[in-house]
Amino acid sequence: MSISKFRGIIAYPITPFHPTDDGIDVKKLELSIERLIADGVHAIAPLGSTGESAYLSDEEWDQAAEASIVQVAKRVPTVVGISDLTTRNAVRRAKFAEKLGADAVMVLPISYWKLTEQEIFEHYVKIGKSVSIPIMVYNNPATSGIDMSPQFIARLVREIDSVTMVKESTGDIQRMHKLYQLSDGGIPFYNGSNPLALEAFVAGAAGWCTAAPNLIANLTLQLYQAVIEGKLDRAREVFYQQLPILEFILKGGLPTTIKAGLQLAGFDVGVPRAPLAALSGEGRNTLKRLLDQVSSS
Repeated sequence: MSISKFRGIIAYPITPFHPTDDGIDVKKLELSIERLIADGVHAIAPLGSTGESAYLSDEEWDQAAEASIVQVAKRVPTVVGISDLTTRNAVRRAKFAEKLGADAVMVLPISYWKLTEQEIFEHYVKIGKSVSIPIMVYNNPATSGIDMSPQFIARLVREIDSVTMVKESTGDIQRMHKLYQLSDGGIPFYNGSNPLALEAFVAGAAGWCTAAPNLIANLTLQLYQAVIEGKLDRAREVFYQQLPILEFILKGGLPTTIKAGLQLAGFDVGVPRAPLAALSGEGRNTLKRLLDQVSSS
């Protein structure tokens, strides 16, 4: 699949658990993906931060990956999140996702010991040699403990054939500008910071990787449509309409706030896995008020 296919709103589904945390509720995972596809998102990205990938056993990860890819069924591209402390298991997961039919993998290097740039480079090299599908570099130092500079990311894309895309989640728009400059616009980059969605699209982002469509799919899609049509006044209007929700879900933690929002919408997918906690009563009231505001406007 050409990387030009990875455009628009790339949505993160949650990973629901059975009551008392007795494993993954596959049926609700399938339903959550179906809701997103029915709403019209352009791609599905399971097993990211919203999907609580870091809190899953290998068996659960495999189960969630398989259920997600099968449910999407090639109707839109599937970009599977790959993160693990060891290169060996990251390679295993990438090969597993490819075998099941994933269209790309999004690789987030994570560390306990501080990694050198060469160690990170070799991590991507080994994953790249193990699969034939495209790799999206995922830079999110807030969760991974690793911050990759635009210059280093450009090197990854330049020197590793399968590394073709970048998701930038630092919240620094200048990094997106720099990536554009370093590649003369040749590196497709994707926004991973919700409050920067409008700026990122204006800066040339190919897409927006976000959990927001679980709650406000219509607004995220309207923003993208306005941008590609060159209707920037409309894009600003739609963006600022949803900005309070984007800020709230980011600050409150994506698994926590998205699961609470889905429950408020009548789709009970349970709570995050401990040590993550359910959204507080006050937080739920705030989220309900914000969602009511956008639904009535």
